[in-house]
Amino acid sequence: MLLRRTLIALAIASGLAAPAVAQAQTQAQTSDAKPNPRVVITTTEGAITVELAADKAPITTANFLKYVDRKLYDGSTFYRASKPPGQTTNDYGSIQGGLRDNVKKKLPPIAHESTLKTGLHHGDGTISMGRYAPGTAQADWVICVGDMSYLDATATDPGFAAFGHVTDGMPVVRQILGEPTDPNAGVGAMKGEILVHPVKIVSIRRAPPPDPAAAAPATPPAAAAPKP
Repeated sequence: MLLRRTLIALAIASGLAAPAVAQAQTQAQTSDAKPNPRVVITTTEGAITVELAADKAPITTANFLKYVDRKLYDGSTFYRASKPPGQTTNDYGSIQGGLRDNVKKKLPPIAHESTLKTGLHHGDGTISMGRYAPGTAQADWVICVGDMSYLDATATDPGFAAFGHVTDGMPVVRQILGEPTDPNAGVGAMKGEILVHPVKIVSIRRAPPPDPAAAAPATPPAAAAPKP
């Protein structure tokens, strides 16, 4: 009888240990994964922190970081605020920033990364590349306010290349969206959406990676095996 109890206790202990080992292996794999880069967009209206989806949209993210690392966005602006006609609140639309017409600072166009391939979507806080035809994106981008999934790619529409999302600073984004626009400025889809006073982008810099130790959950103590 004593031997039987001992064997049962060992079996229970093994069953309890297996999930703990699996959890440790999962945590080790997670810690080995390289975190996505983050950047801080410092404007005259406040700061916006963006996490870039390097794991899902590597081409677009790498292009954006080239501008950041070369400080090409320093002194540029958010120059466009787009809202549906007649909307007075600042909870839906988009703001556009970048180099606009400063061709001297622009790098070569990049390949289009469809959301059908990246799995990203245009939701509240999504950052996405501006472009003309697919494959023409260079230096300008938009930040979405609200669900703008109509910008996602479909079987018949290439959509736009989402490549990250705002993690902090959406009040600043909405404030810029509410800035007055010139009804006579802009052409085509941008008609009436150009800010009267563009918001200056003081700088865009990489943010330090988050401390994994601070974010990691505490490991629960191992359960003791029952006594025979």
